[in-house]
Amino acid sequence: MPTFVQILDFIGTFAFAVSGIRLASAKRFDWFGAYVCGFAVAVGGGTIRDVLLDVTPAWMTNPVYLVCTGLALLWVIVFGRHIVHMNNTLFTFDAIGLALFTVVGCGKALDLGHPFWVAIIMGSLTGAAGGVIRDVLINETPLIFRKEIYAMACVVGGTAYWACWELGANGVVCQAVGGATVFVVRVLAVRFNICLPTLSGPEDEGKK
Repeated sequence: MPTFVQILDFIGTFAFAVSGIRLASAKRFDWFGAYVCGFAVAVGGGTIRDVLLDVTPAWMTNPVYLVCTGLALLWVIVFGRHIVHMNNTLFTFDAIGLALFTVVGCGKALDLGHPFWVAIIMGSLTGAAGGVIRDVLINETPLIFRKEIYAMACVVGGTAYWACWELGANGVVCQAVGGATVFVVRVLAVRFNICLPTLSGPEDEGKK
């Protein structure tokens, strides 16, 4: 039987794969290209995390990640016409994937004995790096380089996860608090148009 963390990982894989495949369909990718895009989004962050933590990437030991991506592709194919008008739903999928992957990454780093700052970075990488790969593949500026609060939501959620861990909470509580924090920060940032300050460029200096 899969563990609770594995179930979170599978749900996050499906959610991220759907977001990647949906954006690939908007760029008129074929089915194979959309699958590759969805798979890269779903496992990209976790692969980078596992390589840095010196463990075998999860998708290389369990084919369920390939299956999850296939199911995501099928879901988009079957409900494609409806998904075009489901921007809020797709945003929710992306936010859920971001939250679940962040807590999985944090938990894995802490379980391996790494300090809290490494756990927060690993959680942020797991959550946000897949989105960077997705945006590069579809030729868009990655979200983490825009004003939107995306990776910063992972940092805040990872910090909440670690705080619960330090207080002695069990794994499920840490995951629930950390994941909910990522999701809420991401949703509130978009809902109220909360952005980080941007650096001024030469053109901005010329306007002063």
